[in-house]
Amino acid sequence: MLARLEHPAATLEPLEGLVVIDEVQRKPELFELLRVLADRDPLPARFLILGSASPTLVKGVSESLAGRVTFVDVSGFDLTEVGAAAYERLWLRGGFPRSFLAEDEAASFEWRNDFIRTFLERDVPQLGISIPSATLLRFWTMLAHFHGQVWNAAELARSLGSSEGTARRYLDLLSSVFLVRQLTPWFANVGKRQVKAPKVYVRDPGLLHALLGLGEKSALEGHPKLGASWEGFALEQVLALTGERNVYFWATHAGAELDLLLFSGGRRFGIELKYGDAPRVTRSMRIAIEDLELERLFVVHPGSESFPLDERIEGVSILDLTERFESGIA
Repeated sequence: MLARLEHPAATLEPLEGLVVIDEVQRKPELFELLRVLADRDPLPARFLILGSASPTLVKGVSESLAGRVTFVDVSGFDLTEVGAAAYERLWLRGGFPRSFLAEDEAASFEWRNDFIRTFLERDVPQLGISIPSATLLRFWTMLAHFHGQVWNAAELARSLGSSEGTARRYLDLLSSVFLVRQLTPWFANVGKRQVKAPKVYVRDPGLLHALLGLGEKSALEGHPKLGASWEGFALEQVLALTGERNVYFWATHAGAELDLLLFSGGRRFGIELKYGDAPRVTRSMRIAIEDLELERLFVVHPGSESFPLDERIEGVSILDLTERFESGIA
């Protein structure tokens, strides 16, 4: 099909019904033609264009198809699809179907490492980005060790032997291809010095573990990034249920912090992501409730039961997460 698209007008114009074009980022010149085809009246065909890069990275999408396109972000498997009982497998292997459904841990780990290599050596150059694959792998691996932390361009740049601007460019690239999440900080008028840099996460826990060399659950359980890995995994599961709009984190330089701040129906809700089956109320939680005027605060944990922790604080088991939040925060 790619060869046929060497003459795209002759190939696409006669088609009718639903036309699916996969990996569209490999042919950005199609967008100008699709604009013309989408303006036909009557409209003989609709186009479903699939790709693994954000519109900001694929030149021409926003300009050529403005007003003619709807964007739908599709992630890997989440708890609503695999069921709460499979959460440990989803956490270890991640949400890519071939990784999650692999016959054993070794096959899953091998697939993820192959994916990382293929992305760096084939996909990045096809986007017109001239960054050596070894350099980007070094940066991505470093970022895995900073998973769940506040972005520190100076420290990453020193480790990489580059400028802060270069480190920032690499971060934005990985964010634009949906492999890294930058969680925006929230600034409240609370009279305290607040963190103003984003927190960074490798979005898929399976890729995080591959970058850290963790192919088995036992290796993950003995690794210093265990808690951060859980935080990133739980974060993605919450956002799959609540949506990604109006979602922030909050932290002060004095040490108070909140993993997730969500706005719903004009009210503020907080979510803490804690690895431990017996979470407790902390001083930081109480500060967040008071300073941010939270309606409620939920503590998501890997234990088997959900239970109240305080008048406005509730512990939510990962097993109950889908049922608790599928109809929204309340």
